[in-house]
Amino acid sequence: MSAGKQFRLGLAGYPLAHSLSPQLHTAALKRLGLEGEYRLYPVLPQDRAALAALLDRVRRGELDGLNVTIPHKQTVIPMLDELSPVAQGIGAANTVYRRGGRLVGENTDVSGFWADLERFLGNEAVGAQGKAIVLGAGGAARAVLHALGSHGWQVTLAVRRTSLEKAAGLAHVFRAAPFGGSLRWVVLEAAALLPLLDDVRLLVNATPVGMSPQGGRSPWPKGLEFPPTAGVYDLIYTPRETRLVRQAKSAGLRATTGLGMLVEQAIRSFEIWTGQAPAREVMWRAVEAG
Repeated sequence: MSAGKQFRLGLAGYPLAHSLSPQLHTAALKRLGLEGEYRLYPVLPQDRAALAALLDRVRRGELDGLNVTIPHKQTVIPMLDELSPVAQGIGAANTVYRRGGRLVGENTDVSGFWADLERFLGNEAVGAQGKAIVLGAGGAARAVLHALGSHGWQVTLAVRRTSLEKAAGLAHVFRAAPFGGSLRWVVLEAAALLPLLDDVRLLVNATPVGMSPQGGRSPWPKGLEFPPTAGVYDLIYTPRETRLVRQAKSAGLRATTGLGMLVEQAIRSFEIWTGQAPAREVMWRAVEAG
């Protein structure tokens, strides 16, 4: 690494007002004595031209790397030159970097989710596999399905009626991969989920329902009890305690937000861009202060 290197990093997505990524990566740069900045680049959902222009800045070396978040994790795929096996497998990228003049897409959400799930449930518990219910069928759900499927979990994907076709497409990708797990999908309604709750060890919310500024909403069907043996993992981290997490805790279940996943995926992205791994405790202090 050349002396005096200035790392120009950022996040593309919309909306971004809630993002803690600047605090995370700024703290990591400072702790490692690296010069640089991490900026937010709001890109409206349908503005493919703006997204392509931002990626061209990485290609030209004006930016050293980008994170990509909702709603562009899948949109960005055809704009890249190369994908890691994980990003290719799930069809979503959250990290972009330049290698030899080519744009490469990686997905650190998968390893980030799994690392934090081990913290939440314990290494032995996640390794023992089991049954999981995942809510949603977007880019975040793809990362969760990949992580669970590659570790042999039996997954039920619960989606809105309008997303059934998307769920079927995810199931096709899932079954084509060399996973030891299984996948089926149902409508995200109480009547469909009620018969499936026995022995569920994990419930994951991978929808945006409950995210600020609509933090008073919950994706879990009204009146439906939670799986009594499940840990509840809400990928949303703003607000710091979502309604789903509060509901689960009130039912006597362990529950957590996705703040740990945010930290873990950020650590992996930062290492890709800079070649250096930031201290985990530094990243945690940054998000807790944010």
